[in-house]
Amino acid sequence: MSDILEKSQARQRLRSLSEALDSGALKQVARILNGGLSPSDIAHLLESSPPRQRALLWNLVDKQLEGDVLQYLNEDIRAEYLSRLNAQELADIIEDFESDDLADLLQQLPDKVIQEVLDTMDDQDRQRVEEVLSYPEDTAGGLMNTDTITVRPDISIDVVLRYLRRHRALPPMTDSLIVVSRRDEFIGMLPITKMLVSNQAATVREVMDTDIEPIPVTLSDTKVATLFERYDLISAPVVNQEGHLLGRITIDDVVDVIREDADHSLLSMAGLDDDEDTFAPVWKTTRRRAVWLGVNLLTAFIASAVIGLFEDTIEKVVALAVLMPIVASMGGIAGSQTLTLVIRGMAVGQISGTNVGWLLNREFLSAILNGMLWAGVVAAAATIWFQDLTIGAIIAAALIFNLVAAALVGTVLPLFLKSRNIDPALAGSVILTTVTDVVGFMSFLGLATIFYA
Repeated sequence: MSDILEKSQARQRLRSLSEALDSGALKQVARILNGGLSPSDIAHLLESSPPRQRALLWNLVDKQLEGDVLQYLNEDIRAEYLSRLNAQELADIIEDFESDDLADLLQQLPDKVIQEVLDTMDDQDRQRVEEVLSYPEDTAGGLMNTDTITVRPDISIDVVLRYLRRHRALPPMTDSLIVVSRRDEFIGMLPITKMLVSNQAATVREVMDTDIEPIPVTLSDTKVATLFERYDLISAPVVNQEGHLLGRITIDDVVDVIREDADHSLLSMAGLDDDEDTFAPVWKTTRRRAVWLGVNLLTAFIASAVIGLFEDTIEKVVALAVLMPIVASMGGIAGSQTLTLVIRGMAVGQISGTNVGWLLNREFLSAILNGMLWAGVVAAAATIWFQDLTIGAIIAAALIFNLVAAALVGTVLPLFLKSRNIDPALAGSVILTTVTDVVGFMSFLGLATIFYA
């Protein structure tokens, strides 16, 4: 009930802020921004505002809140604000950042600025951040937070509780303590809920869970997210090859990975950057989209060149020009369905070398059945429309052939691209569309040339 009330109040504050902005009451805007909205709400408001209004809002945000707000902004907007700050201003803003969030932020800065910021930090904080920075951003090492609470297996629960009471606060998302040896080797996890109901005289070894598998530091962030989803984890330890504890990953960072992967898959299919600013200036938006439009134009010329090969046949049989978009369109839709399904299966780890054959066979049979169904419908319509049984048979055959080709390419293409370290979501749709257009036009017009020559 309290959560619902808080969300309702937040929406009301946002409406009040919008009204104050429209009326030009900047003092009221500043009061609502800095006294009534959470950092995540402020970040959402900034991302939802056009550039001029966004600049005004950012200038009204209290300096003490800037660091918290930056953590919630997408990379494109965050990079813009970071570029305006010097090393000392950055150091002041990031003072209370967790090591993983700080590493994410620093990775957007030039190497010289990163070093300047690190030089302003104390030895312990700098060592923690450098540990995270030493791993790629899209791995468990790049996600992990080095702020952990560890205990030895041979101490009692009572000692652990007294140790915890000495802390002013526990690290966020602490659902378990990590049990390590004297050489910092991971041994197990001590859930706080289990510790609270256990005999205080019992040792950690008697209470801890040892069936927890730590996450290798080099594991990709997508696979980390899959593990969290599969085992309903809130936090998980991260270890190196020798089994030494390096840090932990928490669910809030995994949620960010899941969201970023979803955005990436959706936007990449349209050739857009997953950190694209919705309200980016006209020139920046135009420049980013121009490249993708150019690629698509090239593929369109390839399809047009195939049509040009059959120019004489099209001049003889005008019906071909009317019907050929149907073949290409049906192939494109069928291929996109298969491509999307396979990319999703790869993303969640469901597709491997052991089941690709079954999937390929399933898509082939499905394409045959769908091809026969819709080929019959289109053939009947074409025959009635143009009073020509031959044209109906030609388009039926071409449709079946193109649907089968689309299904096979849609299945194999993302696997092939992945093996070549090419993003299937980015390149797959363009290649697939080109293939289905070329195969569709070639089969339809090629058969027509044979029968009407």
